[in-house]
Amino acid sequence: MVRPRWQIPRPPSRGALERGWNGFVAVWAGLNLLWVAFDLTYVPLRPFWLQRNLHPIPGVPLSVPLQFVPDITGWVDPIKGIEPHRETETYLAQFERLDQALQDLPAGAKPTGTQRALLDRQVQLTRAMIDGNPFLASGQSGTLEKIKNRLEKRAGLDSGKRSAEELLSDAWLQRHPWEQERRFWREQVLPLVEINYWRSIDENAQPTDQAWRIDLLLFQWVFLLDILQRVVRLRRRIPGLSWRDAVLRRWIDLPLLLPFWRWLRVVPVVERLQTSGLANFEPLRAVVSRGVVGLLALELFEVLALQLMDGFQGVVRSPRWPQRIRSLRSHQTVIRSEDERQVLELVRIWGPLLLSEVAPRLAPELQGLLAYSLRQSLDRTVVPPPLRQLAPLLQVEAGLSTQLAGGMVDSLLDLSRSTGSRLARTDDAQLEMLQRCIDRFWDELALSLETGPALQRTQDLVCGLIEGLKSTYLSQISRARITSLIDELDQLMAAGPPAPAEGVESDSPRRTQL
Repeated sequence: MVRPRWQIPRPPSRGALERGWNGFVAVWAGLNLLWVAFDLTYVPLRPFWLQRNLHPIPGVPLSVPLQFVPDITGWVDPIKGIEPHRETETYLAQFERLDQALQDLPAGAKPTGTQRALLDRQVQLTRAMIDGNPFLASGQSGTLEKIKNRLEKRAGLDSGKRSAEELLSDAWLQRHPWEQERRFWREQVLPLVEINYWRSIDENAQPTDQAWRIDLLLFQWVFLLDILQRVVRLRRRIPGLSWRDAVLRRWIDLPLLLPFWRWLRVVPVVERLQTSGLANFEPLRAVVSRGVVGLLALELFEVLALQLMDGFQGVVRSPRWPQRIRSLRSHQTVIRSEDERQVLELVRIWGPLLLSEVAPRLAPELQGLLAYSLRQSLDRTVVPPPLRQLAPLLQVEAGLSTQLAGGMVDSLLDLSRSTGSRLARTDDAQLEMLQRCIDRFWDELALSLETGPALQRTQDLVCGLIEGLKSTYLSQISRARITSLIDELDQLMAAGPPAPAEGVESDSPRRTQL
């Protein structure tokens, strides 16, 4: 019974040092993959790392605070070349001064002159932010649209600038206490302004990114050292292997050293975790491959089957078909002489087996068949119809048929035994005669096809048979049948292996680890 590969016991490693090193490199590669994932997603997810708020419903100002997550923007932003945007930083600082000034404003009171000046300054900064769109440099133009929509919804107007003027006007603040308004600004407007940033560019006009330094200093030199020792170990095991071929055999590790397409590192990381025994991805691989097989098996089998059948039809319809048959002769075939002798030896073994052992055991059946044929022949040719009703005559006829059939079968079987015994003897002359007989058979068959009308008729019949096979057998193949075959394979693989016989040790397949 077939056992799933992930249930096969693994052979022990060569030593504790090698096993420990492979485990360390596998864990280190897993950490590097996490770092690569974090680095590739940091800029798009920077608002989350900055504010540590989760927004479960897009488009709805609902946030779930996750303040237990540390603020890492202070040391990651310099690596990515991110700096605070001066315009939005000025906007935030001006709002802090406005908030401090309006803390003492009583509900329903009119702002003082100083407070009015701060309110006008905040309106000017809001108008400048809407006109200049400082979010464009960081690719967050949609953030400005969110700010405008929330201001318009709050004020009930259709313009972001007018909405800011209305929300910061004396009449609005007299009707709405500042404590209520500041909650709106701090929860729905300022968080969107805060996520804006400015990012420097390098000499290649690309955004600054120093993450490669961390990747090189912490991870890649370890991977390079491990790949080199694996290549050296491989060349020691296979002395004739060149350095280039040894490196190419470890092609799966090359993404660990590439500074681009770093997401490809998931392949060597999974391979190392699997081979080191720290993780088992074989069930997942089996599920994925099962889906791929279910999608491609039907199409692949149909293409291969049609290609084979079309190729065979082309051979049959070829006018050189008799020449191809004639080329099967021993002196024209491309088969080696050793293979020819093997074929003749096989004929020499099977000939005596069939003639000396199998045929004599069929004597009763052959006698019965031949006696029946003789009796039918005598009834139709020798005995007149009026005499067929006489029982004694019929008994004599049956006995005569049986005796004739027995004699004929015995003679044939004696000839078969003698022929088989002669074939069993090692005789070069006999083998040569047998070879000439086979060659003559191919010659005569090819000649008959060339000179008679059988060639065209045979080609039409064989090709018609293949066409019928195409239209019937291939049309019966369905994806449901493929799925049932895969289910049957799963049942075979899921079943446990049979218990080994007592005193017999089961050999586990050994895996070659490069």
